Amino acid sequence: MVPELHVFDRLLEITLLLQEDMARSFAGSGLTAARTHLLWVVHQSGPSTQQSLATALQVTPRNVTGLVDALEAGGFVTRRPHPTDRRATLVTLTDQGLQTMADMDRDRRQIAARLVADLTEEQVRCFREALDVVTSRLHDLAAGATDAETAVTA
Repeated sequence: MVPELHVFDRLLEITLLLQEDMARSFAGSGLTAARTHLLWVVHQSGPSTQQSLATALQVTPRNVTGLVDALEAGGFVTRRPHPTDRRATLVTLTDQGLQTMADMDRDRRQIAARLVADLTEEQVRCFREALDVVTSRLHDLAAGATDAETAVTA
């Protein structure tokens, strides 16, 4: 098999395995990948307006409203008035949302450690650098880079 195709096929396989793992983790929780992404953004940035969440998630404000509605109904977030902008509300994690994010962060760290447990520090460094290059190129492709040179030099 062509080495480049092997890499691409492995990336696809990893994507599918991660999606399956996430689906198992979310089972019965009321969470989806999109809802969890929103929780993660609020966890990382702190209380956020729905407009800033729409920008961060690269979705429409209407989409964010649906996500926040579902997360609020599930007890993961609450909406509070913005302290300085009467037109805006802040989406804030509840205690349940904070605990969920703490559990996910713990699980993420454990899985990450297991994935590279048998690799040397040098192997992890090289793998990380190669992944950074591939990720950058994927961002360029996703952004619609039509210039082959842009995707190659990233």
